[in-house]
Amino acid sequence: MMPTFHYEAVTAAGEAVAGEIEAESQSAVIEYLHGLGHVPIRADTTGASLISRVLNFEIKRGGKPSARDFALLTQQLATLLHAGLALDRALEIAEKVVARPRDRERLRRILDKVRGGSSLADAMAAQSDMFPKFYVGMVRAGEAGGSLDVTLQHLGDFLEKADAAREQIRSALIYPLVVLLTGLGSVAVLFGFVVPRFEPLFEQAGGALPFSAVALLAVSHGLQDYWWVALLAIGALVPLAAREARNPARRRRWDRRFLRLPLLGDLVTKVEIGRIGRTLGTLLKNGVPTLAALAIAREAVGNAAVAEALVGVAERVKEGKGIADPLAESGVAPALAIQLIRVGEETARLEEMLLKIAEIYEQEARRSVERMLALLVPGITIGLGVVVAVVIGSILTAVLSVYELAT
Repeated sequence: MMPTFHYEAVTAAGEAVAGEIEAESQSAVIEYLHGLGHVPIRADTTGASLISRVLNFEIKRGGKPSARDFALLTQQLATLLHAGLALDRALEIAEKVVARPRDRERLRRILDKVRGGSSLADAMAAQSDMFPKFYVGMVRAGEAGGSLDVTLQHLGDFLEKADAAREQIRSALIYPLVVLLTGLGSVAVLFGFVVPRFEPLFEQAGGALPFSAVALLAVSHGLQDYWWVALLAIGALVPLAAREARNPARRRRWDRRFLRLPLLGDLVTKVEIGRIGRTLGTLLKNGVPTLAALAIAREAVGNAAVAEALVGVAERVKEGKGIADPLAESGVAPALAIQLIRVGEETARLEEMLLKIAEIYEQEARRSVERMLALLVPGITIGLGVVVAVVIGSILTAVLSVYELAT
């Protein structure tokens, strides 16, 4: 039995249509829709659509759309514009396709502004709670260069890859998290219930108890008597961390330290360089001036220390310098990226090299994540095993000490 696909498309007359069809694959559905003269927007299996609705269920009706919905909306607009529809008609169709009422209302406001003579970028900028600054900047560049559909397609691909990377990490973290929680529960049972059972026996040994057993009892008593202190500490650290993140200077300092961490720092660097390469390359390819492209790329960066480095690069570009040398002096970019940028500047193919850098470091970031996750479960298992072995060994040592005194 062939799977059933739910599809959404636009007819030759510009009308939105949706339905279900049995087909061998998604490509067969798309080919069928093309045969009818329709422009396909999406085609998902009904089972996958149900799972997506369950996974993307939101308790609050407000807030930003999910990363997957945002990427899908961008790709839908790109597809509709590439099919030759006018911008207002594409927005009208996208508004009907969007599932959440809050997002439909936002798109309706954007549509009203566009019909009132506003550019798409200006209309999106007014909805800053939905569209980030770098997104608006890239849309503005696409409008200025007359390639809005291509720019939106690049944005959709970028958002989809970012969402896929997040989903990969979330899915891969489920098993390590289960192992960690199970292990911590076992340790809590050992210290909360098992060790106290042996305490009367340990008291018989008096001062003859080995140090490991004394330390074990101290930890057990501490956890039983002062567990609330740990909860208070966590409750105090969360708002403190949020306050640190809101302070620009402190956030830059912490982000700079984070970049120097052995494994995580290297991963963050690869992710940020990939973002910079993708954003700068796309903007320069659409004819955006270098300074404006650097300002937009800075908004796409998540690490405050890297964003600060881009500010310094922009200052040097104002003085007539290129990008490679100032970026090398900042110390945040790997040597390979610097060399490729330098080659791009020397050969007048900078945007091409930047997009190549994005591909390289996006792939490297995925590999680093896979390696780290592959090591995470064994690391957690070994660590918890050592803790359990120390606890059991201390108990056995104490029991043997009591036995020796009795004999």
